[in-house]
Amino acid sequence: MTIKERVKGVLELLDAHYPLDGKCYLDYQEPYELMIATILSAQCTDERVNLVTASLFKKYPSLHAFAEADVSEMERDVKSTGFYRNKAKNIIEASRVLLTTYGGEMPSDINELTKLAGVGRKTANVIRSNIFKEPCVVVDTHVKRISHKLGLTKNTDPDKIEQDLMKVLPKSKWISYNTQIIAHGRAICKAPTARCEHCFMTHLCKFYGK
Repeated sequence: MTIKERVKGVLELLDAHYPLDGKCYLDYQEPYELMIATILSAQCTDERVNLVTASLFKKYPSLHAFAEADVSEMERDVKSTGFYRNKAKNIIEASRVLLTTYGGEMPSDINELTKLAGVGRKTANVIRSNIFKEPCVVVDTHVKRISHKLGLTKNTDPDKIEQDLMKVLPKSKWISYNTQIIAHGRAICKAPTARCEHCFMTHLCKFYGK
C-alpha cells in the first residue's frame, strides 16, 4: 500500500465515522482565552483544563486582569493542571506582551505567536486554526500516537510529525484531521490500552496485533 492510498483510506474512514467533528475541545470566548487554555493543556486533559478555566475566566475577566495577576495566586489557580509554576508565569507574561506589543490583539503569524511565553507550535497552530481559520496541523498526544500507528510518520518529535503530516495530508484536511483523530483517540484508540476490537482502521494500523 502506498502512502497516498493509506492516507486516502484513513481520511475516508475518519470522515465516515466522525463527519461532524470539527470543534475545539477547549472552552473559550476570546482569542486570549484560547491561548491560556492551550498553555494549560500541556500534559493535562482538556476536561481538566475546562474545569479550571470555568472559574479562572470569571476570576480574571479580561486580558488586563491576567497581565496584572499575582504569580503566586495564579499558581494556586492553575495548580491542578500540572507544571503550574511555569504555566502561571507564562500566562501572565504572554498576556503582558499581548497588551504592550500587540495592543491586546492576537497575532496570526506563527513566528509572532511563538514569541509569546509558553506558546510553541502546537499552541500557535491551535490559535491559527480556530481563531483565524488558517489551515494548520496541530500535533497533540492523540495525533502523535495515532499518526505513528497509521504509518503516516516515523518521527516522535512533534515538529517533525507536523512537517510529515503537512506533506501527506491534503491541506483542506489539516484542521479536521486533528479533531477527528482526537475523537478517535478518546473513543477507541485510547492510551495506554486501545480498544482495537472496536476499531474500523485495523487494516491500516501497523501496530494491530502486535
